[in-house]
Amino acid sequence: MKLRIGLIGQGKDWNSRYKPSLRLMQDRLEVRSVYSAVSALAESIAHDFNAHRSEGYREMLSRPDIDAVLVLESEWYGIAPIMAACDFGKSVFCGAEVDLSPTTAFMVKQRVDQSGIAFMTELPRRFAPATLRLKELIATRLGRPKLLFCHRRLQREDGDTNRCPRSLTARADRELVELIDWCGYIVGENPTWVQGIGHKTEPDSLCHDYQVLSLGFFDRGDGPATLAQVSCGAYMPSTWPEAITFRPPAAVQVCCEKGVAFVDLPTTLVWFDAAGRHQETLDQELSIGQQQFTQFHRAVTSLLRTVSGLENLTCAIHALEQAKESMLIGRRVQLDC
Repeated sequence: MKLRIGLIGQGKDWNSRYKPSLRLMQDRLEVRSVYSAVSALAESIAHDFNAHRSEGYREMLSRPDIDAVLVLESEWYGIAPIMAACDFGKSVFCGAEVDLSPTTAFMVKQRVDQSGIAFMTELPRRFAPATLRLKELIATRLGRPKLLFCHRRLQREDGDTNRCPRSLTARADRELVELIDWCGYIVGENPTWVQGIGHKTEPDSLCHDYQVLSLGFFDRGDGPATLAQVSCGAYMPSTWPEAITFRPPAAVQVCCEKGVAFVDLPTTLVWFDAAGRHQETLDQELSIGQQQFTQFHRAVTSLLRTVSGLENLTCAIHALEQAKESMLIGRRVQLDC
């Protein structure tokens, strides 16, 4: 079954992820209408896909030839297109650049549940070929994860200062949310507690330039717990470009019962067990975009309603909020998601 798709926004990964994937999946996803806050951009994309350019997102969603919508960025309208899609009964793919705060994520979840539409949140690290292969190895060769180390180094933009502008805080929070979710996906369970530590370069800075989160899994007294350490920082100024890119750590290191794995997204996986070193380059696997859109197509066309990623995202957002509370009180906080 071919889905007739409406496209709202473009997103920074349009040329590298979304556009190539939509091109390769034209037998299952057909772009029928395009809307963007920048009319020239919408006109260009509509021309590329031989689609209609809508004057507004509600006009698009009211069209009878639209089955589902890809919301790839927030722009000025925030979550309004998602709420409108619920009103019109159109399934939603929610891109990673859509800003979902704790409050808005809860509102979206409630509205999606009420509407009964299929909904998928973009969590790209889950769908990377290296992640999917790691999950296979955990099930077959490496055994249960015991320790995870996950670090993300952000680059400050030219306008960023030690006062820590809102844009930098939002980027760091989004990265931490995705890293928390990624660790939970690898382990196969939501965290049960979190403890956070933050560092400020300047005493009067408005936010942390480096944050470390410890996450506990399976910590219920019925066996050995799994611990994940997640960190994210923007502690190097933009005037040090060579230092920022020097020796980046593996995206995640996972120590398991029978071996250890190092993942570099999206396609590189190096793992060690009793037999020695194994290196896999998964360039021939389906890309992140194709994996995600394949899952979205299945979610919309399935006879069973599917809401993918939304509960995981709200849980990760909750964990980050509690980690910030932990930084203030100086101790771990139990999680209830």
